[in-house]
Amino acid sequence: MLTASEEPATTGGRVTLIGGGPGVEDLLTVRAKQALREADVVLYDRLGPYRTLPQLAPGAELIDVGKTPGHHPVSQAEIEKLMVAKAREGKHVVRLKGGDPFVFGRGGEEVNTCLAEGIPVTTVPGISSSIAVPAAAGIPVTYRGVAHAFTVISGHQPLTDTEFEALAKLGGTIVVLMGIGTLPQLTSGLRKAGLASSVPVAIVEKGYSPEQRTTVTTLGDAVTAAGRARCASPAVVVIGEVVRQHRDFSATLEHVLAQPLGAS
Repeated sequence: MLTASEEPATTGGRVTLIGGGPGVEDLLTVRAKQALREADVVLYDRLGPYRTLPQLAPGAELIDVGKTPGHHPVSQAEIEKLMVAKAREGKHVVRLKGGDPFVFGRGGEEVNTCLAEGIPVTTVPGISSSIAVPAAAGIPVTYRGVAHAFTVISGHQPLTDTEFEALAKLGGTIVVLMGIGTLPQLTSGLRKAGLASSVPVAIVEKGYSPEQRTTVTTLGDAVTAAGRARCASPAVVVIGEVVRQHRDFSATLEHVLAQPLGAS
């Protein structure tokens, strides 16, 4: 017979972390859709495909735990406590995130919380916005003869001088997620580290939505251009020569997706 300390943490409860991709339902994976159909509870935020959740997760309890820049009505600790509590009730809890859970999604923290509590947890990868959103704007993150590597960084916190120097020396494409708020520090830091002011920059807002918009500028003028265009989150910032590969920066989303890469 099991002692109290040896009792299973749950009686059928489990957690599935799902990457929702750039926020549209048809870019969810087959496995993600299956997990949503089986969910008893879905904890979601604004960057996942939440608008069709009533159809994707019929009968599930839907809980908005979304965060916006500078405003976290439900803290990360509270999200994890809620996730554990619902699983302990024997429910299948789905944590739906934008992009991929392990790309600045704090998925690793949530997995470790579940494991520490003895709750079974699985993950379903998602299409990272670091690749998908530039692609939606017709911008490849790598291109033969132009960029053979790309680096993805978070714009939540300013980088150190050492990090800026490493980025500038590495070359290739720099993709910044959540970088609107720290754009002044980002651009000045890269320029100070030796990146030319003429390097092209694209700011892609609200990728894969009807409001998608791309602002094209240079490293030296990015802050002014972003202010003039009133760029706002969510947005992906692409820095590098690959920005030149797409010729029609005013194209609608439908045009971008319908045309071969680089077509005007």
